[in-house]
Amino acid sequence: MATMSFRDAMFLLAESRERPTHVGSLMLFDRPEGAGPDYLADLHRQLVSGDVEIAPLFRRRAMRGVSTLGQWAWTTDDDVDIEYHVRLSALPRPGRIRELLELVSRLHGSLLDRHRPLWEFHLIEGVEGDRFAVYSKIHHAMMDGVRAMKHLEKALSTDPDRRDMAPFWAVDPRPGRTSRPVGEKAPAPTGWLGSTREYVGGALRTAGTFAEGVGQSLNVGPALVSSAYRGLVEHELALPFEAPPTMLNVPITGARRFAAQSWPLKRIQRVRERTGTTVNDVMLAMSAGALRRYLEAHEGLPDKPLVAALPVALEDSGSGNALGAILVNLATNEPDPAERLKKIRQSGLAAKENLQGRDPMTIAALSAVVAAPIGMGLVPGASAINQGFNLIISNVPGPKDPLYWEGAKLDGIYPISVPLDGQALNITVMSYADSMEIGVTGDRRAVPHLQHLLGYLEDALVELEAVADADA
Repeated sequence: MATMSFRDAMFLLAESRERPTHVGSLMLFDRPEGAGPDYLADLHRQLVSGDVEIAPLFRRRAMRGVSTLGQWAWTTDDDVDIEYHVRLSALPRPGRIRELLELVSRLHGSLLDRHRPLWEFHLIEGVEGDRFAVYSKIHHAMMDGVRAMKHLEKALSTDPDRRDMAPFWAVDPRPGRTSRPVGEKAPAPTGWLGSTREYVGGALRTAGTFAEGVGQSLNVGPALVSSAYRGLVEHELALPFEAPPTMLNVPITGARRFAAQSWPLKRIQRVRERTGTTVNDVMLAMSAGALRRYLEAHEGLPDKPLVAALPVALEDSGSGNALGAILVNLATNEPDPAERLKKIRQSGLAAKENLQGRDPMTIAALSAVVAAPIGMGLVPGASAINQGFNLIISNVPGPKDPLYWEGAKLDGIYPISVPLDGQALNITVMSYADSMEIGVTGDRRAVPHLQHLLGYLEDALVELEAVADADA
């Protein structure tokens, strides 16, 4: 039992029915050659058989009360109902991708049960093309998307002939890592006073760390002044609360829409090489071009450029989340795709340079200023002024080689993220083998016809390829 870090607890504090704060992924698999009609049902029975040892991380349950001094803490669930967490579903025929995305959209909009460990794993059979899918979700309080992806990867293999692979929630097979089988009880606690002392000790340690951080943060002031100068005077940095209001920056509901598509990585790499940019620059320019078209189609393109928040890796503090954020000008007011790409690159370089050479505390503080709208989302009605940025665009590194699970080839893996109150759209990009996978998650009401963004992303890439050919 341990008190949560504030960084992790923030995702529980911010959560409501309208704002689920879990991340997820959709994986598409080709059924193994010769697999019978019961292949997935047999796999499900194997996963819920009770023979799999559940790792301590996936036994953790969130709680708070008098014994934790009102702070969120992790306690161990000694009776994990694995059949609740691991579920088998099927699509109606013909099982098109459209029906699959509709199902995943509904699943992603439902809250995780806080009386249980905060994760779910859904096997979905009946996908057209002799395929099946896996939708998984895990609460952001447990880990960020990058760590969640690493846990999924460890359950897969580059060997197509490998069988009897442990799922991502299984105990780590490395020496010295132990856990308990399903149903086995944890050692008895030392009594109410003992556990209370443990919680109080954790709470006081957290308070001490916070106080130390406040003291260190007194040195952050010059960095904030420097950032403001570069943004307001030199116009190099995108600053918080400069983002223009759009149809995407409104209160959200609990219902979600999700759309996803793959692009050959070689197309993005070709643009990168010929324009002297980075893959991330090209992905941001694709997103900017798509957003420009989408907002124009809805007669809502602002005169000022949209601003995106980009998560960046921070020094690992031992919590489940080790991410900060920077802001990038998307130059959506620029009709020329070549000039738009140039401005995006300049803005991204300035934001990264602003963090270079800073100590971890300063970087965390600057990131906290960028992420201020997330905290504002806790205040009812705050989304009306919540213009710190227009949306979040993430780039998650993924597996470099083709992967398999129980003989089934992973055909695609698509990240699913968290829209915010005031930022109703999230675009997350992940690389996999020779592909770039893009998942677009939005509020069902605030982002109508969200799937059109996929076509607009393709249009934007075609424009960038024309720019690359002109530069050749």
